[in-house]
Amino acid sequence: MPSGRAPHRRTPRSLRTQLAVSFAAVAAGVTALVGFLSYDSAARLVRVDQQAVFDETVHDLRAQVQQERLTPDDFVYGDPDHDGPRDDLTSPAGTDVQVLGPDGDVVDSGSPRLPVDAEARSVAGARAAGTFAQRDDVEIRGDEYRTATVALGGGRGAVQVAQEFSDTEDLLRELQRRTLLYAASVVLAAGLFGWWLARRVTSRLIRLAETAEDVASTGRLDVAVPVEGGDEVASLGRSFDRMLGRLARSVEDQRRLVQDAGHELRTPLTSLRTNISLLRRIDELPPAAREELVADLAQESRELTDLVNELVDLAAGKEDDEPVVEVDLAQTAEDVATLARRRTGRTVTVRAESDGTTIAGRPALLQRALSNLVENAAKFDRDGTGPIEIAVGRAPGGGVRVEVLDRGPGLAADDLDRVFDRFYRAPTARSLPGSGLGLSIVREVAAAHDGTPFAGHREGGER
Repeated sequence: MPSGRAPHRRTPRSLRTQLAVSFAAVAAGVTALVGFLSYDSAARLVRVDQQAVFDETVHDLRAQVQQERLTPDDFVYGDPDHDGPRDDLTSPAGTDVQVLGPDGDVVDSGSPRLPVDAEARSVAGARAAGTFAQRDDVEIRGDEYRTATVALGGGRGAVQVAQEFSDTEDLLRELQRRTLLYAASVVLAAGLFGWWLARRVTSRLIRLAETAEDVASTGRLDVAVPVEGGDEVASLGRSFDRMLGRLARSVEDQRRLVQDAGHELRTPLTSLRTNISLLRRIDELPPAAREELVADLAQESRELTDLVNELVDLAAGKEDDEPVVEVDLAQTAEDVATLARRRTGRTVTVRAESDGTTIAGRPALLQRALSNLVENAAKFDRDGTGPIEIAVGRAPGGGVRVEVLDRGPGLAADDLDRVFDRFYRAPTARSLPGSGLGLSIVREVAAAHDGTPFAGHREGGER
C-alpha cells in the first residue's frame, strides 16, 4: 500500500551555484595535481640529494683509508688547522663523525653519541681497510639517522659517519603542510571568483528569464529585454528581443486581419440576409425578379467563397511550408498566361528575356501572385480589346523584374501607394466584385522572396 508520504523532491541547484562549484572543483583538481607533482618532485630531489651526499662521503672515506695508513688518532677532533681527515668528513652539512678503537670502544664520540652495535665492533677489528657496514634506520634521541662504519684496516679501529635525515623529513612535512594550505587558499579563492563570475554571467540570464516569465504571465510583447554586452548572453538577449518584435508584429497583423476580415464580411453577409429574407416571398415575385434574386445569391456566395479562400491564403502565406527550389519566372509567366486565356478569354502575351529569369523561390506562391496580377488586370479592363502583357527580364539593380501591363482606367496618384494594402479598394473599384486581398497577397509573396511590388501609370492604362 502507498505510505501516503509525499515523495522527496530534490531542490534543483541554480546555474550560478553549479558554475561556482564547477569552477572550484576544476581549480581544486588542477591545484591538487600541480601541488602533488611539485611536492613529490621536490621531496624526491631532496632525498636523492641527501643520499648522494652521504654516499659520496662514505666513498671518499673508504678511498682515503685504503690509500693511507690511518689510525684513530688521525680522526680525533682537535686539529687546529681544520684540514685533517675528520674535517673532510664533517664539511657536508648535517654529518656527524665518531671514532672507534680496535675493540669497538669509542675513542672520540660524535655529537650526538652514535650507537655501537656488534656489527660496528666487527668492522672496527677488520683487517681489510675500507670494509664498511651501513644502516639507514638508526634512531638517536628521537631523530632518525643513516650511519656507515668504515674500517681503518689492520684491526686499528673504525670511523663512523652519520647523517641526520629527520630534519629533512620535517622540512618536507612543513612543505607538505604549506602546499595543502596554499592549495586550500587557491580553491577558496577560485570558488569565490567562480561565484562572482557566475553571478555576473547569470544575472543577465536571470533578467532574461524574468522577462520571459513576464511575457508568459501578462501576454505583453512590448517589454524591455536586456541586451547589453557583446558575448553569447547578449546575443541571446538580442535574439529574444527580435523574436518578441516578430511576435508583436505577427499578433498585430492577426489583429488587423481579424478586424479587416470582420469588416469586409459584413457587407456580403448583410446582402445575403436581405436576399434570403426575400426568398420567403419568392412566390409573390415576378419571374424576372426571381431570376435576379437567384443570380444575386449565386454571385454573393461566390464572392463570399472567394473572400474566405483569400483570407485563408493570406493568413497561411507566411507559414507556407512549400520547399524553395529554382523557379524560372519566364516559364511561370507562360503557365499563368495559358490559365488566364482559358479563364477570361482575353489575349495574354508573354515577353521574356532569354536568360537570367531564374530565382530561388516557392513555385506555387509565385504562380498565385502572378495570377492575381493578371486577373486584376482583366477585371479592371473588362471591355478592353488590347492584349494583357507579361514582361519578364533582369532588373537594373540585379534580380528579376516581372511586369503585368494592361490598358485599364488606371489609378489615382493617391491610390498608387495603397493599392497593395490589405482590403484596400480604390473608389472607382468599389462597385466591382472583389475583396481587396488579391494585391495584398502579391505583396506578401514578393516580400517572402525579398522583392517589392510596385504600381504606376503608362500611356493608355495601368502598369
